[in-house]
Amino acid sequence: MKHLITIVGPTAIGKTSLSIALANYFKCEIISCDSRQFFKEMKIGTAVPNEAELATIKHHFIQNKSIFESYTVGDFEKEAIAKLDELYLNKDIAILVGGSGLYVDAVLKGFDEFPEINPEIRSEINSNYEKSGIQYLQNNLEKLDTNYFQKLTIENPQTLQNPQRMMRFVEVCLGSGKPYSSFLNQKKNSRNFTPILIGLEAERNIIYDRIDQRVSIMMSQGLLNEAEKVYPYKELNALQTVGYKEIFSYLDKEISLEFAIEEIKKNTRRFSKRQLTWFKRNQNIKWFDYKTPVEEFLRFIELKR
Repeated sequence: MKHLITIVGPTAIGKTSLSIALANYFKCEIISCDSRQFFKEMKIGTAVPNEAELATIKHHFIQNKSIFESYTVGDFEKEAIAKLDELYLNKDIAILVGGSGLYVDAVLKGFDEFPEINPEIRSEINSNYEKSGIQYLQNNLEKLDTNYFQKLTIENPQTLQNPQRMMRFVEVCLGSGKPYSSFLNQKKNSRNFTPILIGLEAERNIIYDRIDQRVSIMMSQGLLNEAEKVYPYKELNALQTVGYKEIFSYLDKEISLEFAIEEIKKNTRRFSKRQLTWFKRNQNIKWFDYKTPVEEFLRFIELKR
């Protein structure tokens, strides 16, 4: 039987070090499931594993794309499953690690299939959003998929403020002529592996301290310089993320560098809360304190195999 050891949890909790320790033990390879680490122009700000870590174990889907490429969660699902099929030819175990809940779910459960959308529709929606803001997207979704809009209003209101997600909903509605929700919860693809789900957690103040330390390290490693290099392309979707947006505001002379750094820390803490909320919904995840010895994880994995 093939198993996919899946390690999830909030940012800066120690997922990378655990995944490498387990990969060393099982002599297997790692599939990265961090939607920001795909992009080679965003090395420091996405906390990509260091050179020594990458040299120790073969990693996949780290800095394998450019910010100038269009890359969706559906694309990742197809490529990740193809890579797993390849890895399982020689090994019964692979490791999936990351904090991007949507991407983890896409690998484990399959992703809803949507029709191809004409790029001109996407471009027009983006142009209208630039002119009219998030209200334009909200109004369109309410009109084109009333039930889904109402569901989000009640269950997930923050999504209504997310321009990338909202643009996707509206483009599917306009491009297909059908409500976005009509494509949800269709029959998922079967998987040829059994997941073993591990979550890392800690007291909130510990997570926040670790985030603050990580941001300080990123700045010392040259995050400002990295952000300056991609600043001319700041409107790209890949760069609409914590760590870059705040520095772009500094480069736009809207805020001081010190304030930008504090905003990165604050927004990363908020992001970590959303990560935990997402993963805690999955009752199949076994949660461990971030300081748990590797031997305990190995015992748990052997029991599940």
